[in-house]
Amino acid sequence: MRIPFIAGNWKMFKTTADALQTVADLLRLTEGVEGVEVVVAPSFTLLRSVSDALVDSPIAVAGQDCFWEEQGAFTGEVSPGMLSDAGCSHVIIGHSERRQYFGETDETVNKKLKSAVAAGLTAILCIGETLGERESGDTFKVLERQVGNSLAGVSMPQAEKIVLAYEPVWAIGTGRTATDDQAQEAHAFIRGLVAGIFSPTVAEAVRIVYGGSVKPGNIAGLMSRPDIDGALVGGASLEAESFAAVIRHLK
Repeated sequence: MRIPFIAGNWKMFKTTADALQTVADLLRLTEGVEGVEVVVAPSFTLLRSVSDALVDSPIAVAGQDCFWEEQGAFTGEVSPGMLSDAGCSHVIIGHSERRQYFGETDETVNKKLKSAVAAGLTAILCIGETLGERESGDTFKVLERQVGNSLAGVSMPQAEKIVLAYEPVWAIGTGRTATDDQAQEAHAFIRGLVAGIFSPTVAEAVRIVYGGSVKPGNIAGLMSRPDIDGALVGGASLEAESFAAVIRHLK
């Protein structure tokens, strides 16, 4: 059985005081919840404070990005080792907003992914098509390219530590969500790609989560599908009450 996985991507929101109040409320609201792996991904400036607040709790911390070099003259970048030092066990790689606004490519995503897993972090690898690509019937072609290029050179043991996040770009922050059947179809296709690259055993072990306007009202339907193992949550993770409601639907 794959353990359900849910991560909250806080993006560029929250001061330290806001973040600490959110995690305090989240711990209270999810007390006693078992059988779900929960992660929060604050901004870089919040990582140490949030990590300290979550020490000895069941909630882990992720960075929202990382660079592929461990150190050097790379102004403004943060390495996997720095994330670990700040208390992170996970890192988001290749989010569509990084691709859209900051020039991420399949090549840079691959370099970041390999660096992150080599440093012992669990990578949350984001993939997904734009609205134009879906309407053109290219969803599977895009997913095949992104999965293949992003996982190039990754070993089988490393692959088992990666969480794949299918995020149709047209559903991120728009209020639109892929239907349960659309999401399941994409997840099943992605699992088949992983089986082809590595093995059916690895594909059965890898968790594939859905992202794209996930909220308490739609999580149960998504989670009812056999190949959807959780969610990468954006806006609904900013408030402890709504994020806890999503987590409890995964129980």
